[in-house]
Amino acid sequence: MLLDLLAPPLCWSCQGPAARGSPLCGDCRRQLRFLPRVPVVLGSALGRLEVWAPVAYDGPARDLVQALKFHGATRLARQMATLIVANAPAGLFRDTAALVPVPLHPARRRARPFNQAELIAEAIAARAGLPVRDCLVRSGSGRRQVGRGRAERLHGPSGAIAAARAVPAEALLVDDVATTGGTLAACAQALQSAGTQHVIAVAFARTAGR
Repeated sequence: MLLDLLAPPLCWSCQGPAARGSPLCGDCRRQLRFLPRVPVVLGSALGRLEVWAPVAYDGPARDLVQALKFHGATRLARQMATLIVANAPAGLFRDTAALVPVPLHPARRRARPFNQAELIAEAIAARAGLPVRDCLVRSGSGRRQVGRGRAERLHGPSGAIAAARAVPAEALLVDDVATTGGTLAACAQALQSAGTQHVIAVAFARTAGR
C-alpha cells in the first residue's frame, strides 16, 4: 500500500501512469473496441455455439488477457467481469442459469496456480448473483491453443473435455477469450452429452470478424 502511494499504478497496455484502481490509462481505455450487444455464432467441427464478449481481442484488451494469464495479474478478472456484466445483452444472466468455467488442463494448472476462466466466472457471479458450477474437466494432451493453426483449433482443443459431476440444465460457459470457438464448442458438447439443455458462451474478448 505504501508503494502505491509513492509510485502511481501503471497501465497494463502502454506502461504509462494509470488512475488508481484502473488497469488501463485513459488513452488505452478509449482504444478498447466494444462489440455489439448481440451474440455471434461460432462454428467448429464439434458444432455451432452462440458466443458473446464485450470487447474485441486486440490492442489493450489483448494486453489485459495476457497480463491475467501469463503475468499473474489476477485482480484483472474483476475488471473483466465488470465490463462483461455492465455491457451484457438483456437477459443473458438469467437466474435459471449457472456459470461454467472452461477447464484448465491439469498440467497447465500445475504450472499456473489458477484458472483464469474460473476467476472471471467467480467475479461475474459476485455481480450477477448466479452460481458457479465447475463441472468440466480436461484430460489427454495439454498442448496450448496458442501456436496451433486455425484448422486445428476448429477441431477443438487438444485432448478431451468431459463432465466430471452433475451439470446445470442451463449453462453460461465462461472463458477469457473466444477465437475460433473450438474449445467452447467442445465444452458445450460435453455439457449437452451430460444433460445440459441450453448453452451459450461468454468471454471477456472475442476475435472480431468471426
